[in-house]
Amino acid sequence: MESMSSSRDASPRESDRVFGRSETFAPLSARRVLLLGGIGLILVGMIFGDIFAVFVLHQNAARVGASLSNAAHAALAGDGAAMLENFQDVGSFLENRGTKVDTHVHMIAFGYLALLLALLQPWIALSREAKKGLTWLLLIGAGLLPVCVFLIHYVGLAYSPLRAIGWASIFADLGGFLVIVAVLGFLSGLMKHFFSVVQAAAPDELLSDPSVPGRLLLTGGIFLVLLGFLHGSYYAAVDLYRHEALDYSILSKISGAAATQNAAAVESGLAEYGQLQGDKAVNIAAHAHSIEFGLLGMLLAFFQPYVNLRETWKRRWALVLLLGSVLLPVCVLLEVKYGLIAGGLADAGGLLVIVALLAMWIGILRYTGRLDAEGAT
Repeated sequence: MESMSSSRDASPRESDRVFGRSETFAPLSARRVLLLGGIGLILVGMIFGDIFAVFVLHQNAARVGASLSNAAHAALAGDGAAMLENFQDVGSFLENRGTKVDTHVHMIAFGYLALLLALLQPWIALSREAKKGLTWLLLIGAGLLPVCVFLIHYVGLAYSPLRAIGWASIFADLGGFLVIVAVLGFLSGLMKHFFSVVQAAAPDELLSDPSVPGRLLLTGGIFLVLLGFLHGSYYAAVDLYRHEALDYSILSKISGAAATQNAAAVESGLAEYGQLQGDKAVNIAAHAHSIEFGLLGMLLAFFQPYVNLRETWKRRWALVLLLGSVLLPVCVLLEVKYGLIAGGLADAGGLLVIVALLAMWIGILRYTGRLDAEGAT
């Protein structure tokens, strides 16, 4: 009875620091906003990545190859101006590709960060108001940085107060700074909890969820991470040093052919070099995507109690997400051998992940507080 009366007498600000209570999932709570915002960032990043892969990536690679070939032929003909112009085109195409890739990667990475911070909320010793403020600060920075990185190629140095840095880069750095400040704030709350003199237990229903969808996603996520690590180890042991040696030998071959005015050998060398770069790219992409989707599955596994869908549909969406997570990296790895067929299947795998993730996001949006009500009784 004494404990019940003392809990009633505690002020709201003091009750925020009692970590034995269930973390609330109110519409604007830090955990809910971080979860919805994190999944939203991952969704937008993946949709952007699929659009980029279909409409920009391959066309951009073809333009880079054509410009390199034109530059080599201009060098053979002794036309220095044309060679310089083609190399400038290559730089522009690579910047275009680089900013798109950075936009895609940063948006998804910030989404993972938001999911991780959502999971850690019961252990962050800050008031609800402070958590909400840091949450919005993080999401604003996480949205600002990739959008401004995307604009770097188009804005350039126009009207910039600096000689080498444009407005898009300045605001991208500002977005990164906001994310850093928010993360440092959350870390301070985490350290405050673990270094407090009286350290109350912080039970969280999400960490003991026995549901089938949660177990499916956790097991599948661990398998995908293991698969990515194994592939990365195999590539490093078998192909990495061979590719590095080929890189040097092919470039030497192209240089020698250009010196002897052998146009056919230059063309052959450029084709070999493009094939080599493609082989390296698909291996790195398959390795990265497998681990990335594995981490996504593991993080989503803990939040399944907040997905307000029928248990049958939750299992189905978990399986769809895992199927797409396997299909995409495997088909990316096969792109060099099977070309557009494998590329199309890889895009289909990405679409499966997007649809499953969107369904879970809608389920979380529909959540009405059942878990919190149970925790309060």
